Amino acid sequence: MFGIFKPAPHQSRLPKEEIDKEYKALRWQVFIGIFVGYAGYYLVRKNFSLAMPFLIEEQGFTKGQLGIALSAVSIAYGLSKFLMGSVSDRSNPRYFLMTGLLVSSGVMFLFGFADWATQSVASIFVLLFINGWAQGMGWPACGRTMVHWYSGNERGQTVSFWNIAHNVGGGLIGPIFILGMAWFNDWHSAFYMPAAAASLIAVFIYFVMRDTPQSCGLPPIEEYRNDYPAQYSQSHEEELTAKQIFMQFVLNNKLLWFIAVANAFVYLIRYGVLDWAPTYLYEVKDFSFDKSSWAYFLYEWAGIPGTLLCGWISDRWFKGRRAPAAILYMMLVLVAVVVYWLNPAGNPSVDIAALMAIGFLIYGPVMLIGLFALELVPKKAAGTAAGLTGLFGYLGGAVVANIALGYTVDHFGWDGGFVLLVGGCIGAILLIALTLKHEVAHESHQREEGHQREEGHQREEGHQREEGAKGQA
Repeated sequence: MFGIFKPAPHQSRLPKEEIDKEYKALRWQVFIGIFVGYAGYYLVRKNFSLAMPFLIEEQGFTKGQLGIALSAVSIAYGLSKFLMGSVSDRSNPRYFLMTGLLVSSGVMFLFGFADWATQSVASIFVLLFINGWAQGMGWPACGRTMVHWYSGNERGQTVSFWNIAHNVGGGLIGPIFILGMAWFNDWHSAFYMPAAAASLIAVFIYFVMRDTPQSCGLPPIEEYRNDYPAQYSQSHEEELTAKQIFMQFVLNNKLLWFIAVANAFVYLIRYGVLDWAPTYLYEVKDFSFDKSSWAYFLYEWAGIPGTLLCGWISDRWFKGRRAPAAILYMMLVLVAVVVYWLNPAGNPSVDIAALMAIGFLIYGPVMLIGLFALELVPKKAAGTAAGLTGLFGYLGGAVVANIALGYTVDHFGWDGGFVLLVGGCIGAILLIALTLKHEVAHESHQREEGHQREEGHQREEGHQREEGAKGQA
């Protein structure tokens, strides 16, 4: 890696009496940095969905055309999350996270102030593609930070709590849009108001983020908390090349590929509902723009307790296994999608309740798949593993939600669109179910490695005691 993105060098170890205090303070500091920073990314990711009803009504775009344009974010994000994920494994997240957010903010300012930006599908597609690529710099940088500052037996709760950052940021787009309309009476405020807030957050990231504990004169997190994974060795603290990461830890990791494919179906539901909610509610349910914006807000913020509960269920009910909790949540998502579809116009409270239920439930499986990916590889490969699941989620799921759903609704109405969403729910459940057997096998392999490692330690200690006894004799 080069320039400011180069990983921060390791510093001399702090005095022992200072380590605990400094570690606790910096863990909170970097967590706040990635939480607020990732919330900022979502302030400038899905703004276009809120503007689509105005583009359809005022500029005559079809849903299919806007679906193609909207797919640019998903295509670019899926590629970027994987490719930039590999880069992030060899980068300083302080600068990596900040740069992506500044680029996304710049794109949203163009949408807000440059008339040419929304005049054609081509201009919209290009700008959204740039935005999607910059957005791909967010998750991997945060994932790298979490695996370096939080160890295995606390990572489930940490990731589930951090994961609600995108609900916080994504949900705030609606109220910020309403505020912008009240101040400026301009639907372009859906772009430039959130962009201004995200730019300030980028400055915040610079001041609070740090790279690894070792770059701050602290020991690795495994040593600090005495919490070593079964296959841990000192080589896990060494920076790896992109080829080493992919060939040794990704390509031959069968379980990682299983959950990546399952992620495509989960993302079909996530974005099939989210991206088209403002348009669907406006056209079919007679919602005003402000009521649709609040529904968008509630969808996102309902995911906060849902995600936290899903993490707790996974840890407590299923003893750290991710697949059973994800299946349970996806079955309930299927019920909520059917209610959202079949509820007739005139019952807005049921529509909002169904939308909130989908939001409450869908982010649990999203979080679990991301967490699962982090747990399947060493921490120096975390960004690449997360990027692979994102590649499938966005190229295989979100693109279908954007393009296929848009054209399906154009040709078969909203009923056709919901048939596609229901099929996605069923596909997600079946594919996650396929991981159950492999998850059990992976856990058994991890336990076996842990036993072997412990036996090795015991043999080494016994050998040292024997040598010591001989020396005394």
